[in-house]
Amino acid sequence: MSAPVVTVCTDPAEFAALREEWNRLHRSSATATPFQSHAWLHSWWLSYGGARRLRVVLVRQEGRLVAAAPLMRQTRPFPTLRPLGAEISDFSDVLVDQRSAGTADRAVDALGAGLWKLARGAVIDFREVRPGSVVETLHDRWPGPRRRLDDSACLELPALPMDDLVQRLPRPRAQRARAKMRKLDATGIERRVVPADEVGSSVRRLLDLHRLQWQERKVTTEHVKPRFAEHLTRSVTLMAETGDAVVTEFTLDGTVVAADLTFVSPRLAGGYLYGAHPQLRERKIDVATMLLRSCAQHLQDGSQAQVLSLLRGTEPYKMHWRPERLVNQRFLLARRSSAPQLGALLADVRARSVAKRARRAWKERGDGPA
Repeated sequence: MSAPVVTVCTDPAEFAALREEWNRLHRSSATATPFQSHAWLHSWWLSYGGARRLRVVLVRQEGRLVAAAPLMRQTRPFPTLRPLGAEISDFSDVLVDQRSAGTADRAVDALGAGLWKLARGAVIDFREVRPGSVVETLHDRWPGPRRRLDDSACLELPALPMDDLVQRLPRPRAQRARAKMRKLDATGIERRVVPADEVGSSVRRLLDLHRLQWQERKVTTEHVKPRFAEHLTRSVTLMAETGDAVVTEFTLDGTVVAADLTFVSPRLAGGYLYGAHPQLRERKIDVATMLLRSCAQHLQDGSQAQVLSLLRGTEPYKMHWRPERLVNQRFLLARRSSAPQLGALLADVRARSVAKRARRAWKERGDGPA
């Protein structure tokens, strides 16, 4: 077998043209999540790429794409190479065809060699890497300076029907959950999985409901920006065609009162974003229970997902369901020539961590900024 060929794609048009073979690689990469799909990453680049420079490492074996690392180069505040989609993706990883152990092992080594060349004068900064991802192997084999840090906490449930998830709860809490579901059923709210050819318009309705839901309340500011709406509509329309995304609408008296976007992969399924009309809250409808039951239903409708992910964040409403807590990892890879940049980046990480702890302490005492 010939040696793998490593190239670096820097042309956005070339990256766009990779869609079909990228999708094949994505399907054969066991650890991949929907955040590594071509539709998500290419759409993100179109909306967020800006002045950053594309650096997609590609590994081909006898002409077939067997590994890829979708990165971009940034110069501020330090020269770094970061995954595409980093700001709004819950997980990052690289892709490796894992159908054959021998092919996968050679592909990882070739990908590492390509990243080693790119790391001249820059630190490779993989954020939000889910435990068990291929990046862990790259880190373990990296010949230069490297660091592994904790990143965001995530919560996960087993891929079970809703009734089984309820049975996992303590008896009083399980009774309350069943009462909430009975109330949901009594209101007459109807659930509809949106066909792929209607997803674009449905995503726009979801975003309208999301803005309405959070008006006059603290919201993730990026979620109400035009570039986010453009990216989400474009990417999810394509992801629905490949089965990487499902949009569900909930109607009451013929009117859409809530919509949910769930990402689906063999590794996990999880609700990414939803919008709900304030009238549901006024009527004391438990929207979180409604959405969790809907996501569990997606798993029973043919998904092979191993877990039901609640994605990043440890909000109290998630903790009610007794999830398992996982911590995403941050992997920093450098060469000796980029060790000063690595030191500066680590110092910045420590400073931000100290500032975050201080803000939390101020809030707990009640004398700091809200």
